[in-house]
Amino acid sequence: MKKIKVYTKTGDNGETSLFSGERVPKHNVRIKAYGTIDELNCWIGIIKSNDIDEKSKTELSSIQNKLMKIGTQLALDASDNHKINFEEINDEDIFFLEGSIDKMTEKLPELKNFILPGGNILVSYVHLARSVCRRAERCITELNETSKVSNKIIAFINRLSDYLFTLSRKFSYNFNCNEEKWIQERNN
Repeated sequence: MKKIKVYTKTGDNGETSLFSGERVPKHNVRIKAYGTIDELNCWIGIIKSNDIDEKSKTELSSIQNKLMKIGTQLALDASDNHKINFEEINDEDIFFLEGSIDKMTEKLPELKNFILPGGNILVSYVHLARSVCRRAERCITELNETSKVSNKIIAFINRLSDYLFTLSRKFSYNFNCNEEKWIQERNN
């Protein structure tokens, strides 16, 4: 059995191929969009690899699988959709995040201030993931200006950043870390 090499050398000139076969620069907005989703998935893997409760691990695994779906959808141009059979993000995926946010929020103190990221390393990782999620959202909405992206993807990513913010608060609460309130300094 012939082994497949990881390197192809086809990207050495700064281009890559889309599913359609079209060659585009590696800084193409479509590549940025699904590349940022890949980065987000890596951060979620780091979070999941920590000593956290099983419910959170299960939710994060589910989210990672949904991000793989999103990456596939983003990698395809609308004209490619008929060529590949794949599962798309749907309303249930969005409801899953909303339900998880609601359950976590019920157990947390009321949020009355902006909070600064930090408290412990895990909470900081979750904030980093949230920030990458927001960047992914910007890339996806930029792609949507030139190539239609499913509204469900945009809604899911928007909701995911809310989920990650709430998860950071849950971990702060679980690990008994103080949430540092952002206090705007005033010049007199």
